[in-house]
Amino acid sequence: MTAAAVEVGTELPVYDVPSVSAEKMKTMAALLSDPTPIHWDVETLQALGMGDRPVNQGPLNMSYVMNAVTGWAGGPDRLRRLRVRFLGTVLAGQHLRVRATVTGVREEVGARLADCDVVLEVLRDDTAGEAVLSGTATVVLP
Repeated sequence: MTAAAVEVGTELPVYDVPSVSAEKMKTMAALLSDPTPIHWDVETLQALGMGDRPVNQGPLNMSYVMNAVTGWAGGPDRLRRLRVRFLGTVLAGQHLRVRATVTGVREEVGARLADCDVVLEVLRDDTAGEAVLSGTATVVLP
């Protein structure tokens, strides 16, 4: 990508997470000191009537969006701002897709910035999904 080629309407490459990992959820619960058993304990989920698939943590869902926009922009140091709203639940084993579109390009303090609308979807098939997170991201263009 060249910074000059980025304009309003530019779509970022889709970022797929083919299968959300229950093992990563368990690890993240330990790293975050998150005692909430819905992220790792199937027996608790069943007792609560929530099925048998652990619920992904919000920070992991945000990380998929961050990976998508920073991968496109050229690295994690390019992320200037991320604001998200959680809209739904992500379960172990689900296929996720991040989509993003540039909504603005501007100069600020000697840097060229791109503002993007972002969405994280749970895919129901290869083309249609349900939004579980939406928001905006601002990245510094190379």
